[in-house]
Amino acid sequence: MLKNTYYIGKIEAGCDEAGRGCLAGSVYAAAVILPPNYENELLNDSKQLSEKKRYQLRSIIEKDAIAWAVGVVTAEEIDEINILNASILAMHRALDGLKTRPEAVIVDGNRFKPYKDLPYSTIVKGDGKYLSIAAASILAKTYRDDYMKGLAEEYPQYDWKSNKGYPTKKHREAIRQHGITPYHRKSFTLLPPEELTIEFKE
Repeated sequence: MLKNTYYIGKIEAGCDEAGRGCLAGSVYAAAVILPPNYENELLNDSKQLSEKKRYQLRSIIEKDAIAWAVGVVTAEEIDEINILNASILAMHRALDGLKTRPEAVIVDGNRFKPYKDLPYSTIVKGDGKYLSIAAASILAKTYRDDYMKGLAEEYPQYDWKSNKGYPTKKHREAIRQHGITPYHRKSFTLLPPEELTIEFKE
């Protein structure tokens, strides 16, 4: 089972993001505070779980957590501040949304910026090591998937229902045929520069 706590004796929030490598859509992040000595053998890195299991665990996490919140940074903001800064901003927004103030923060990965005056630690592959980060990864992933499925209704050409905005062959072929939407990240390499059509074609 994953570890419960990094900062012993502190109210600790775990953070993770989803959608960093996508060509389209917002980046999502979640922050989760779990009870002391919390145990859940099913919790793991969201990428290691089936879609059905992620949604089952989302309900459990939301019920069991002391506090949880989701933060969002739009494609327009990503283009303005870059995806690394946007991912960190999404985590800060998630932390802002917590109804219980954490005393420390643990973050998946190796990059973060100080949040207020709280101590923090970045943990590579933390979503496979700590329960609260795993929980955050599940919330960020499922809420972003819901959002991309909604966008797929508006723009079915891009197969976002399946690829969630990631750079699959089908997604890039749709960009070639139809151009880009208002949800595409223009600062990303969507296609080779000579191929890219800026306007969306109906």
